[in-house]
Amino acid sequence: MTDLASTILLGLIEGITEFLPVSSTGHLLIAEHWLGARSDVFNVVIQAGAILAVLLIYRERLWRLASGLHQAENRAYAAKLVVAFLITAVLGFAAARLGFKLPESITPVAWALIVGGVWMLGAEWFAARRPEHVEITWTVAVLVGLAQVIAGVFPGTSRSAATIFVALLAGTGNRAAATEFAFLVGIPTMFAASGYELLKALKGGGLHEDWSALALAFVVSAITAFVVVRWLLGYIRTHRFTPFAIYRIVLGVALLGFGT
Repeated sequence: MTDLASTILLGLIEGITEFLPVSSTGHLLIAEHWLGARSDVFNVVIQAGAILAVLLIYRERLWRLASGLHQAENRAYAAKLVVAFLITAVLGFAAARLGFKLPESITPVAWALIVGGVWMLGAEWFAARRPEHVEITWTVAVLVGLAQVIAGVFPGTSRSAATIFVALLAGTGNRAAATEFAFLVGIPTMFAASGYELLKALKGGGLHEDWSALALAFVVSAITAFVVVRWLLGYIRTHRFTPFAIYRIVLGVALLGFGT
């Protein structure tokens, strides 16, 4: 496969998987196992494209939230977003300072996909039997922050899956409300993570990149993520996440079967 084709393919994979509950990190690791590893800067840039897409989708919601801080409800919601982000930022920074590095082998990703898929099935079954409401409690905010850290530690877990289903289990019985909070928390979280990785690369002199390829992958990721997230937000209004859970389990088992 040509470098151009692999660049486009990786942008597509990032855009499709970043906000679906299937793990973008895991899918990129799997893809790069066959297409060739890319730099951390490359992965950060294409992730930023996906984040930008979600920022555009939620721009009106964010504006209403920011311009309505004089209202107690908006202040409380914004404070919960801040708390979830700070928990992730502090614990994530601590993990980075301790020298934690994501594994580069496929087997841990395969197991994370399987375990996460089974957990999603159980969590959705349990959440469906609880009264449906849209409240985001302080407990939900704290647990979502912790879930983001766990997803960052174990590739294949999926940040979106971990946060959405923690919110559902913690009492937010409405899938749309849980998804919105998870995605809104993800915007500053992933921008911060991307900025941190870029600063590390700058300090290490590691910005020797093919900028045209990076720009192409960024655009592909942003456009793809925009389409996928718009579709997902409509899908979850009337459907469960069960197909994604089954996909995770099947993919994980297949990867273990190939012995990678």
